[in-house]
Amino acid sequence: MERRLILMRHAESAWKTLGGSDHDRPLTPQGSSDAPKVATHLVALGWRPEAVLSSDALRTRETWAQMSQAIPKAPEPLFAPALYLAGLEDIWSEAHSVNPSVETLLVLGHNPGWERAVFTLSGLDKVMTPATAMLLIGSGDDWPSALRGKWSLSEVIRPPDTED
Repeated sequence: MERRLILMRHAESAWKTLGGSDHDRPLTPQGSSDAPKVATHLVALGWRPEAVLSSDALRTRETWAQMSQAIPKAPEPLFAPALYLAGLEDIWSEAHSVNPSVETLLVLGHNPGWERAVFTLSGLDKVMTPATAMLLIGSGDDWPSALRGKWSLSEVIRPPDTED
């Protein structure tokens, strides 16, 4: 079965928070603006996520909250602590919870793990600035097996690409 993976880095977040931890960094106004633009672009390309796996950090939660407003019938996300500052092995572990009927999966998280995951899956060394979405195509009977295979990069979406 063909699988479509949207591997996305959270939108721009505030580096300086008052006494907060890295895990609790919120989005900046720019990040809050960029996230729905990326979501609108995904929908326009026909890449509407059927399921969402996300880090449980505040900035990924806020990214999804902004994106979900622009996605018709947005799925309920699974916010997984294991995806905070994670990599491909952690994505693979969490993918066991994704229904095998899901064809398009959005995985929302952080660098440097996401850039390494793109490289491992596709063999391409890509930079993921905030709110970058890598659209990858692969195949497999279920998500864990698909994530063990080779993927091709279909498209890269960055916030400036989505502005009018």
